[in-house]
Amino acid sequence: MAESLAKKITMTQAKQTFGNIAFNNHYIVNFSSLKPTIIRYLERSTGFSDIDEFISRTSGLLCSDASLPASAFATAEVKDNFMGIPQEFAHTRLYTDIDFTFYVDEDYTSLSIFEGWMDYISSGASVDLDEKAFYRRFRYPDDYKVNAMTITKFEKNIERTLMYEFKNAFPKSITSLPVTYGTADLMKVTVSFNYDRYTVSRS
Repeated sequence: MAESLAKKITMTQAKQTFGNIAFNNHYIVNFSSLKPTIIRYLERSTGFSDIDEFISRTSGLLCSDASLPASAFATAEVKDNFMGIPQEFAHTRLYTDIDFTFYVDEDYTSLSIFEGWMDYISSGASVDLDEKAFYRRFRYPDDYKVNAMTITKFEKNIERTLMYEFKNAFPKSITSLPVTYGTADLMKVTVSFNYDRYTVSRS
């Protein structure tokens, strides 16, 4: 009797514990609006209109893969406080780059916009691109960083959310896109973003 009761309690606890595990496929990505100078540059260079609409709304829907951020401390080692016992102390909070993967539509909109955004960061050439003496003059960070980029994690019932907000983000790199003969697959572009810091809010 006592043994069966204990088994029931164990099974109930297991259901309560494992029945509340979160899933990794419920999330939404959002960008705040780009600065007007970036939007005008992208409209001229890509020929697309509604750039702001794409960045702030559509790009989040096309985000097929994202990651919640990693974080670490840079530490220094001290060996003189206690004989034979080294100690480490944290002195700097480190934020690692974060990757987002986006579907590419038939107009190559997402690829063109992120390529154009990176080109805007490194613009300023005073000669033609084909000239041998070509060079780039990089813009100030305040000119090209987006104020906020968020990942909101939620579950099916949407009762609880976890929102990571990345401050002053910008695209740092774009991975290569393989093209190949054979079985067709969906085309995706992965963009690595750098940011100053992030905050977490729960509701």
